[in-house]
Amino acid sequence: MTDSYYRYHVFFCVNRREDGSACCADHDAQAMRDYAKQRVKALGLDGKGGIRVNSAGCLDRCEEGPVIVVYPQGVWYTYVDREDVDEIIEEHLVKGRIVERLKI
Repeated sequence: MTDSYYRYHVFFCVNRREDGSACCADHDAQAMRDYAKQRVKALGLDGKGGIRVNSAGCLDRCEEGPVIVVYPQGVWYTYVDREDVDEIIEEHLVKGRIVERLKI
């Protein structure tokens, strides 16, 4: 087995449901994903051996959304604002500590 290309791979659900039911896109998920990607890059954490932030389609946890999942651990988070995303970046992605208050 080979080492992973990225230390962490972060997926932001940005799905919009066509039927109008609750979805992550209702919570500005795309803007939050863009913000996280910019922060990771500004901190010099992106690229090989670092952190990759991606958009994802429906992750099927709409009732708990908006959601993020961090691999390789498979840790699921919800968030409300940039401060929550900053906390996930600083605590989990930089320091390796799961943010229990945001974990779902």
